[in-house]
Amino acid sequence: MPADREGTGNSAGVKSGWKAFAKKVFMEELMDIKEKIHELSEEMIQNLGRLVAVDSQLGTPEEGKPFGEGPAKALEVGLKIADELGFQTVNLDNYCGYAEMGEGKEIIGIAGHLDIVPAGGDWTYDPFALTRKGDYVYGRGTTDDKGPVLEALYAMKLLRDSGIRLNKRVRLIMGCNEETGSRCMQHYNKVAEELSCGFTPDANFPCIHGEKGQVTMTAHSKNTRIISMNGGFVFNAVCDFCTTVIPAEDGLKEKLEAAFSESGLIQYHLHESDGLIQIDAKGVSAHASMPALGVNAAGVTFACLAKAGFEDDFVRFYNSHIGTACDGSGLDLKFQDAYGDLTLCNGIVKTENGEISCTIDIRFPVTLSTEQICTMCQNRLEDSDGYIEIQTLTEPLFFPRESPLVEALYKAYTDVTGDTANEPLVIGGGTYAKSLKNIIAFGPEKPGMDYHIHGADEFLLVSEMEEAVLIYMEAIKNLLAI
Repeated sequence: MPADREGTGNSAGVKSGWKAFAKKVFMEELMDIKEKIHELSEEMIQNLGRLVAVDSQLGTPEEGKPFGEGPAKALEVGLKIADELGFQTVNLDNYCGYAEMGEGKEIIGIAGHLDIVPAGGDWTYDPFALTRKGDYVYGRGTTDDKGPVLEALYAMKLLRDSGIRLNKRVRLIMGCNEETGSRCMQHYNKVAEELSCGFTPDANFPCIHGEKGQVTMTAHSKNTRIISMNGGFVFNAVCDFCTTVIPAEDGLKEKLEAAFSESGLIQYHLHESDGLIQIDAKGVSAHASMPALGVNAAGVTFACLAKAGFEDDFVRFYNSHIGTACDGSGLDLKFQDAYGDLTLCNGIVKTENGEISCTIDIRFPVTLSTEQICTMCQNRLEDSDGYIEIQTLTEPLFFPRESPLVEALYKAYTDVTGDTANEPLVIGGGTYAKSLKNIIAFGPEKPGMDYHIHGADEFLLVSEMEEAVLIYMEAIKNLLAI
């Protein structure tokens, strides 16, 4: 027995020593790779500037350009950069394209997008001219999602240049329509091969193993005395500005001044002339997946109109069913499960042809379905002279925490960063993971950081860009082993 105990002890010691040695070698390799990444940092920033310079928001479809001139140009630039780095490239009819390396039947897919939301808001810097201030780099698309596309591309380059054995193909897909429907990936699924596994660098670290479902709709009504009201620029961001014109009434302007003074808006202005009152309200933009981070200028305006005694059917409708809350409580939709809460966001309000409308973006937990949400909303958003127009119905996405894909990506993150306090997440945002099989969202946003995505002065950090390249290198290596 003593001899057995001694032998066990020696074995344990050998194992412990081997682990320590392996960790030492791994850390030395990481330091060497970090230096190589840092040497490429300026080149990456220059190439990011080429992409940011293209206004790639959804445009008017043209022959051979299904999403307009801007997205097609961004794809051209993205594929050219990949070609310059020595990758095989393919353009899939300007819906999307890809850069590829390696051989084999199986494909590790990395899906990012080159389209953007409109610049909007009050930018300090030109949104289409990359501006560096120390570690900060500003421009539309820097974090969502042109920067991450380049991070993944350079991760592929460094792996290829290292001579690593590629038993699978690694394919970076560049989409052109993620922000407005992901029709680019519908086309990919029609004309290209299915992915074996992979990720989309278009969300948060450490990794995303679930995405809430989404229902988007527009409520229309003719029951209003509001002469004009226009606010917001996209359905998937909190309405951050709003201009409203209403009929003037005795004492109404003074009552509105009192209401707005306590509203929490960043800025507001009221002007009365020729029997009309104009209200200019400025709130705070935020992504529709996290609407509580914003201030809804339209919602605050409706609340103040009611507080000031402005009698109007649509004002009552909005305040009763939508309001400034972000939890869907006005529609009796307040709900949460183990993976998060239901959220509701109003992005756009407008008047047109005697009709007022507002968009509604609902992100719901993974244990619900679109059918359940629609049933819960039924007969709650129509009035006697109004109707509901449903734009999208998207079911939730969920991978078990212990799945090989989640484990492989999470390990890559923790090995590079040492961060084990943050666990895989379920988010309210929607990514290409809902359009392509066998992938989940993975980075690049670090926990607790606000990169002003979909808002003014969107940015990335150069230091985080370099780290993300390393994380994506490790992720690809882990996926090669699955």
